[in-house]
Parts: sequence; C-alpha cells; structure tokens
Amino acid sequence: MLIAPEVAEALAHRRPVVALESTLISHGLPRPRNLGVAHEVEATVRDVGAVPATVALVAGEARLGLDEDALRAIASREDVAKCGVRDLAPVAARGGYGATTVAATAHLAARAGIGVFATGGLGGIHRRARDTWDESADLDTLARTGIVVVCAGVKSILDVGATLERLETLGVTVLGYGTDRFPGFYLADSGHPVPWRVDSPAEVAAVLASQAELGTDGRAVVVANPLSSEEQLDPELHDRVLSDGLMAADREGVAGKEVTPFLLDFLHRGTAGESLAANLRLVVRNAGLAAEIAAAVARG
Repeated sequence: MLIAPEVAEALAHRRPVVALESTLISHGLPRPRNLGVAHEVEATVRDVGAVPATVALVAGEARLGLDEDALRAIASREDVAKCGVRDLAPVAARGGYGATTVAATAHLAARAGIGVFATGGLGGIHRRARDTWDESADLDTLARTGIVVVCAGVKSILDVGATLERLETLGVTVLGYGTDRFPGFYLADSGHPVPWRVDSPAEVAAVLASQAELGTDGRAVVVANPLSSEEQLDPELHDRVLSDGLMAADREGVAGKEVTPFLLDFLHRGTAGESLAANLRLVVRNAGLAAEIAAAVARG
C-alpha cells in the first residue's frame, strides 16, 4: 500500500482522516461530473478540518490518498475494475486500476489505521435473495473490520429489513444520526427503526471508546445519516419508479450483480435525474459528518 504523505503525516500525529471510496467516482456518476464531485467531497472533508484519503488501486498499487493524476485516472479510464475485497489481489497482480467498493475501502482503510470512512449507501441483501443468495460482500467485511462507516443507510433498491437483520446477526452496531428511523438512501425513512440513536459526533466517539474498553471493537459501527424530508427524493415517485424498474428487470432477464446498476440507472432516468441529485446531496453530507466524527475521535 502507498499512503499519501499528507495522510501519513496526519495519522502519525493523530489528526483526523476520512477514507473515501472510489467506486462512486468510476462507476456511480456520469462523466465529467464524477471528477467534480470527487473534488467536492474531498473539499468538504477539508473544510471540517480533516484530511481526505480517497482509496483506489492505481497501476497495481493500493493507494490511500490520491493526487490529481490518480484521481483523474480513476474518473476517466475505461479499464477501471470495480473491486471488492476479493478483487484487490488479482487487479494488483496485473498492475491494473481498480475502484474500491465499501468493503474494499473499509478493508484497506483499516489496514492503514484510518478509523472513519464516508460513503453513500451500504450494499446488503437483495430483494430476491431467498432464490438467488445475492448478498453484498459489504456485510461480511463490516463484521470483521473495526471502522466507522458514515452512510445514508442501505440502498433502497435492496431488502432493507433483511439487511438490518443480517447486520444484527453479524454483531455490527447501527446508530441513527439525529433520527430514530433507519434511512433508505434516497429516502429519509426506510420504514424501519434504528437500534440506537446518537445526536452528535461526540456521542459516536463515546461509543467507539466504550467498544475499545469492552473488547467489541473488531466490527464496524454504521452511522446512518439521513437526508432531511426536504432533501429526499419524493417517496411516491421513488416507490413508483422502483416498482417499474423491478418489473423491467424481470422482463429483460437482468440478474445477479447486474441488478443494482440496472435499477440505479432506471431510477435516474425515471425520476428525470432527481435520484442522482439526492445521491450527490447525501454523499457530501456524509463526508462532512464523517470529518466531524474523525475530529471528535482525534480529540479523545
């Protein structure tokens, strides 16, 4: 792994650092908007007083903290692989380029000593998992990686209730930030409660301190940070377009790992871009909160 000098210096002096995933840059946003969003998210982290560490594989090397050339490569190259944990070694061995998912980012960040990570939404249990056994590798990685993940809940195209049950089984702590309801990515409320609520970065830091004292710190802490009701995607529009998208996926025989990108694209087109706008809002919000949490942890 190559840790950027700025990131390494911050870690050495116990200053706040926030890891950022790169799949959103390479696979989740249209070009050239993706590069601008990557800059905006990093700037948001800096504005709060933390150091951003965007994570990716660049020419076979795992990097934590990307310079401008590396960031542009991840944003623009056509051969950037989407890397979960299992994909890191093959892509690195071939000297390739890879954008890291939630799981891969959490894994590499924790190895580097970074304790806080911001993303959009978690992967989880797919709606037809009883037939397909389709479950995101994010969940298993969070069950064995001690890191704070600030997100907007679980992607609403998934089975949110089943995902929360799975997180409970895996012993992953889930906190609602300023809410008693678990957010649904584009939606402020997924229809499910959160097990625990926190209302400040200091409270999150206190949970981490208690984890360390009790020896339960080998698993992730998920901080679910909802969009406000004014910022969320209109729930009726969301439900209607998602229902249409699920039927379209059936008609077209879309299955397996292709379902998620198919539905996200369907939502983008079916909401005239409103789902993308909500996605961008929540990514920036999560980065800012993650920086505040990292700062609270650094203060001890």
